[in-house]
Amino acid sequence: MISIVYHPDYLKYCFGPEHPFSPLRLEMLWTLLEALGDRPTPCQPAAASRNEVLQVHTEAYVARVEAASQGEAVLDARAFGLDTPDVPIFLDMDYATRLQVGGTLCGARLIAEGQARMVLQLGGGFHHAHPNRAAGFCIYNDLSIAIRALTRAGLRIAYIDLDVHHADGVQAIHYHEDTVLTISLHETGQYLFPGTGAINEIGEGRGQGFSLNLPLQPFTEDESYLEVFERVVPHALTMFQPDVLVVQCGADAHFQDPLADLLLTTHAYEQLFRRLKALADEHTGGRALFTLGGGYDFDATVRVWTLLYLILQDRPLLERLPSSWRLDWEQRLEHPLTPTLHDHKRPLSVTPTRRAQIALQNLRTAQRLIETVTRYWYGIA
Repeated sequence: MISIVYHPDYLKYCFGPEHPFSPLRLEMLWTLLEALGDRPTPCQPAAASRNEVLQVHTEAYVARVEAASQGEAVLDARAFGLDTPDVPIFLDMDYATRLQVGGTLCGARLIAEGQARMVLQLGGGFHHAHPNRAAGFCIYNDLSIAIRALTRAGLRIAYIDLDVHHADGVQAIHYHEDTVLTISLHETGQYLFPGTGAINEIGEGRGQGFSLNLPLQPFTEDESYLEVFERVVPHALTMFQPDVLVVQCGADAHFQDPLADLLLTTHAYEQLFRRLKALADEHTGGRALFTLGGGYDFDATVRVWTLLYLILQDRPLLERLPSSWRLDWEQRLEHPLTPTLHDHKRPLSVTPTRRAQIALQNLRTAQRLIETVTRYWYGIA
């Protein structure tokens, strides 16, 4: 059994009805778990304190978020990444964000204090937030705030990011640290926000060799993605010897997602989640903190996160979703949903020749990355 962290007020993290980062994803997930008869009794976190947020973010930035949260005019808001199409201002945004930060911190503390080994935080994953600015739908970086709490408890952290977008905020915050290994698998920044995450971004100073990026080609499919994962992640964990895994489980690499171009299916996600669980058992005695993240096709995202929940809970995977739940949400969303937990259709695929080219490019990327960083790993204890 794992510990679940969730609060109904997570739904208050809302940029408006037309924004792709919608709280409806969490509402759909929670009601699906209810319909499955498997709704957990979660740990309901308190909002992170201001001082906890300041462990990662600057005073000037937090002050702007607080002012905007109260409806005050912030003339330089855009200099701090606020009041933009990606991060529009909404009332009480400071509380809504600190609550989700509090959830990820709650999971970290449960692990650090020995009260839980594996934790699933049904929220968070705000990996684009930087110390002094918001970005990419992210206001405060819950992941780095939790990682900072774990490293201050004397623990070595391996951070693994499955979101289709590069984990630029988490990487930047820990770029000079040798107690945090960051691994990001993402669509190459040549084509996708935030435009970073090349293989030569490997860390600086004491952190050199501890930032690993796998920029993948558009239209990467399951087999290539899983091959690259296996080439890099287990080897990196063996070399780094972490005490805890922190995993961001964005669902936007799925082929239905409208904001990116990778072509993963739910079958790939099932394999990834089972593999991560096994890697945690192998390298950290099962200590791992999982969060959610991106995912902008409601149908695909909720099914991916339900897979995550069931796999981490060691529950059997159902074949079909409850019809009452599906019909209710089809009426609310005004479009059909997939009736099965796994994908009901296959992605539009590239030609066999192009698929082979993509797989070869991805494999070469993984090989170059390993060659680049291996020399920095000697002497890790």
